Amino acid sequence: MMQQTTGMPRLHKVIFLVLLAFLIALPFFVYPVFAMKVMCFALFAAAFNLLLGFGGLLSFGHAAYFGGASYVAAHAAKVWGLTPELSVLAGTAAAAVLGLLIGSLAIRRQGIYFAMVTLAFAQMVYFLALQLPFTGGEDGIQSVPRGDLFGLISLQNNMALYFFVLAVTFGGILFLYRVVHSPFGQVLKAIRENEPRAISLGYDVNRYKLTVFVLSATFAGMAGAMKSQVFQLASLTDVHWGMSGEVVLMTLLGGMGTVFGPLAGAAIIVTMQNYLATFGAWVTIIQGVIFVIGVLLFREGIVGVISRWIRRPL
Repeated sequence: MMQQTTGMPRLHKVIFLVLLAFLIALPFFVYPVFAMKVMCFALFAAAFNLLLGFGGLLSFGHAAYFGGASYVAAHAAKVWGLTPELSVLAGTAAAAVLGLLIGSLAIRRQGIYFAMVTLAFAQMVYFLALQLPFTGGEDGIQSVPRGDLFGLISLQNNMALYFFVLAVTFGGILFLYRVVHSPFGQVLKAIRENEPRAISLGYDVNRYKLTVFVLSATFAGMAGAMKSQVFQLASLTDVHWGMSGEVVLMTLLGGMGTVFGPLAGAAIIVTMQNYLATFGAWVTIIQGVIFVIGVLLFREGIVGVISRWIRRPL
């Protein structure tokens, strides 16, 4: 019998409030652009976790939505002259459409075949990003204007942009939290745990899979669209297969199937990339060592292990 969803537990309310207070204070202590990068990747990881952690679907091609939305948002801002919020919406909508197209084909396969199909489509998106005229090829789309929010508030100032990114990121994470703890989320967990039984109970499994795929792609795109605004750049790095690998690493390190795990994983990975940049190519080796240690010591992810210790879901 499926468990009924209830209101947000007090522990989760406290965590969200503490997290919000921390993020509001953060730009006064660290470089705001670094903090915004952490938030963009936290939303990206949370979106990916919705698909893998709660839907049980491993995608190796999420860079397609993250990077694709980045290009569309950058083009919308620079060429079409759209305001920041409309540029982000345009990128998000493009990611949703792309997710619908790819997802409708990918969900026809399961397991490793599903993962390979998503990777193949992501490589096609990478090729298009390299060849299409509006993407700028290897140079990408540079000098993307930040513009004025709602035509009123200039986002040239990093602090103003920071609170825009904070509002979008925090709102997106809260929405994903609600999805996970809704009846829809409960069905997703049932499909993840025992798909044949979910089918026997009368659920249209493919429809649920496609819906969660599109939702995940949409919010991954939202993260990518914001990143193009923050760095005023959309580049091939955003659609490269390595970006798909990074988000998998963030999710597994933080704790797959937990709400707060991907946020922690994204913060750890981005912080390492930022503060270990002086090591050059050794950064990837250091990341690999930390990932191996994390998998050996925290098989359920850092937050997953903490959740088991306190015996409460996180």
